[in-house]
Amino acid sequence: QSHMPFIKIVDLSRNFGKEAALTAGLEYSNGDVVVPIDVDLQDPPELILEMLKKWNEGYEVVLAHRVDREYDTLTKKTSASLFYKLHNSLARPKIPENVGDFRLMDRCVVEALKTLPESRRFMKGIFAWLGFRTYSIDYARPKRANGNTKFSTWYLWNLALEAITSFSTAPLRVWTYIGLTVSFISFFYATLIILRVLLSGVDLPGYASLIVAISFLGGLQLIGIGILGEYLGRTYIEAKRRPSFIIRKIYTKDDD
Repeated sequence: QSHMPFIKIVDLSRNFGKEAALTAGLEYSNGDVVVPIDVDLQDPPELILEMLKKWNEGYEVVLAHRVDREYDTLTKKTSASLFYKLHNSLARPKIPENVGDFRLMDRCVVEALKTLPESRRFMKGIFAWLGFRTYSIDYARPKRANGNTKFSTWYLWNLALEAITSFSTAPLRVWTYIGLTVSFISFFYATLIILRVLLSGVDLPGYASLIVAISFLGGLQLIGIGILGEYLGRTYIEAKRRPSFIIRKIYTKDDD
């Protein structure tokens, strides 16, 4: 730090996850502009110079847009594409595709972000929700030099659930329509059975179809309860008002 006194290190008490760590970094930044970037430097730092040019032109947010995913696996490419399509069809505002946390933000953007109270965060969605004048710069992301990503499929799945439940109530609304549809079909089928019995005197036991129908409706109910549980669980956690992170120590030039 004697050579670079402007460096500040925020040491968290434990691993609170990427979203919380990013929030902590933004919370304790103090520059006119802020650029979150991964420590593996897979995103090219030299792109920051182009971002600064656009900032000087009056843009408050400058995105780094990956133009290809050449080094990603087919599974990751497919899942990412499906996620963006699903999220942007259900939630508002839409989040730009193939844009990560690597971006430039003016101080006014960071200050606006710091006013948001939620502790469970999907930062890409929050960045998009904030708005401001935005410009996007295309770049080709190089292959990872060392190591592998620490984000498992299970982590990404939970992040996708967090993203959708944070910015959309469409899943809840869909189950209202499903319930109405199933009720209409059931009423229509019951009417047919009653008419057939009254007109032809034929009784339809239908034990197999009855079991299938009960199992199908039971499955629908469990799925609906599961979706409702996602929202209730998020509400429960937010109601506790716990902070997103706990700081163990902040290292500055004065600590030398």
